[in-house]
Amino acid sequence: MSAAAAPSGTAHDAGTAASGAPGTGPARYVYLGPAGTFTEAALRQVPGTEEALCDPVGSVITALAEVRQGTADYAVVPIENSVEGGVTATLDDIAADDNLQIRREILVPISFVLVGRRTLELNEIQTVSTHTHGWAQVRNWAAAHIPQAEFVPGNSTAGAARGLLDDSTTYDAAVCAPLVAEQTGLPVLASAIEDTAGAVTRFVLVSRPGTVPAPTGSDKTTVVVPLPEDHPGALMDILDQFSTRGINLSRIESRPTGAGLGSYFFSIDFEGHVAEERVKAALAALYRMIPGIRFLGSYPRADKLKYSIPAHTRDAAYRAGQEWVTAITDR
Repeated sequence: MSAAAAPSGTAHDAGTAASGAPGTGPARYVYLGPAGTFTEAALRQVPGTEEALCDPVGSVITALAEVRQGTADYAVVPIENSVEGGVTATLDDIAADDNLQIRREILVPISFVLVGRRTLELNEIQTVSTHTHGWAQVRNWAAAHIPQAEFVPGNSTAGAARGLLDDSTTYDAAVCAPLVAEQTGLPVLASAIEDTAGAVTRFVLVSRPGTVPAPTGSDKTTVVVPLPEDHPGALMDILDQFSTRGINLSRIESRPTGAGLGSYFFSIDFEGHVAEERVKAALAALYRMIPGIRFLGSYPRADKLKYSIPAHTRDAAYRAGQEWVTAITDR
């Protein structure tokens, strides 16, 4: 991976190739940095990035802004954690307009290590730094093993660890990914310190809008649905469009729009692809109700799990129904 940061060409359809548009050179990927974060681990799972330009940036907002502006082809950002839930910075920024599209999701198992500026006994540690999301996932371990240590919030897990290489920082230790310890050579004081074994963070690969990846039979779709009017049954009106068509929601979160108390939008992931008739019907119905709905992408599930579609909502059933109605109207 190169740290070069030259503007690149137009967005690519597949979202996995390393080469840019004709004549523009390699694609450029940006990710939530610094180097060594779990986001970099997610980026490494994207095919073709070995030959691409891959640059860390300081925030989710910066990463997505670079894609919007065309200075990067793709961004890899966290969107959901199995312990802490949705990553609000990503959910809010990606929902802001129609200029971004999710191309794929990546799942990264989360494990943390405690590193020190030098080798220390646990009872010698007085201050420890990491990102607040990281601290939330190790606080029980910290309470049991380093109860005397004061938490110092950091911009990222990797940034906190790399800060230990700078003599001007004042904290003693940091919580980070094992990858950072490998890259920096900082002494590992404790391993596997996460409170919840098997925790996973979900990342997404984002580009500017383009061709939707072909359906695989194991897909997700992400949409943003604003709540135009707060009234009894408003959420049920939205959910009904999915349930009546046999569409299973895998995530739904409400987020404030910033326009005032009571003004919200729903960020929704569901099983299915926009090419499926049942999904088309649900989205069309939602658009009739709420024209402000935003389509953020249909893309392959990272776990490749197949899902069950009720027989009456399969494409063949939709076609049969349409043919029956056409036969009636053509009499």
